[in-house]
Amino acid sequence: MLNIKSKHEIELMKSAGKIVGELLNILEEKIVPGITTKELDIIAEKYIIECGAFPSFKGFPGHGSAPDFPASICSSVNDEVIHGIPGSRVLHDGDIISIDVGACYKGYHGDAARTFGVGKCSSEASRLITVTRDSFFKGVEKAVAGNRVIDVSGAIQDHVESNGFSLVREFTGHGIGRGLHEEPEVPNYRGRVRGIRFIPGVAIAVEPMVNAGGTGIYVARDGWTVKTSDKSLSAHYENTIIVTDGEPIITTLV
Repeated sequence: MLNIKSKHEIELMKSAGKIVGELLNILEEKIVPGITTKELDIIAEKYIIECGAFPSFKGFPGHGSAPDFPASICSSVNDEVIHGIPGSRVLHDGDIISIDVGACYKGYHGDAARTFGVGKCSSEASRLITVTRDSFFKGVEKAVAGNRVIDVSGAIQDHVESNGFSLVREFTGHGIGRGLHEEPEVPNYRGRVRGIRFIPGVAIAVEPMVNAGGTGIYVARDGWTVKTSDKSLSAHYENTIIVTDGEPIITTLV
């Protein structure tokens, strides 16, 4: 069922999104060679709680036999696409890391992701990060009243593939609000289904996941971490947006 947000709900989602956006800016400054992904997780959880929110991801139910997610951020390094679990891994010069984080404030979620270079990364890695980010904005240009989900999906796909990269197809963007994941699904490629028609008050998380190599992925033994099959680099960029009568509101970009 599609949940249309009221003005009051939109204000709460903007507050949740601001916490997430500000946190990602803080983490960007902390991402340097020598830091561990667990240290980044500790910084994130502390900040979210200090803001009067709680981490949306911590304790999120796993699929099948996978345990509940144990951390406040997903930290996915190099060939890890999404859902990497923070731990003792040390970041090195030239790595790239995708940080995905959510915060729930007064019952409403904000969800966003960024991919950052660690120290000095290769020109190809930098281009991957840039194309992934830009594909999000190409998609959001289409997230206006009267358009459909497929308009967003197609704009993302066209930008990514025209730049020689590939899109992960098994995972998608999603609706968001009181639930971290709500209807509708927002694929990053054109499928057979056109999807809902956007109307003001629709809230979605748009999140292209882009591989430098092929589209193939697999889930690691921890039940969470998604990796590229060919060990190519992967980047992720996401924001929470709300459809309006005019330009969409990006709640998690500050």
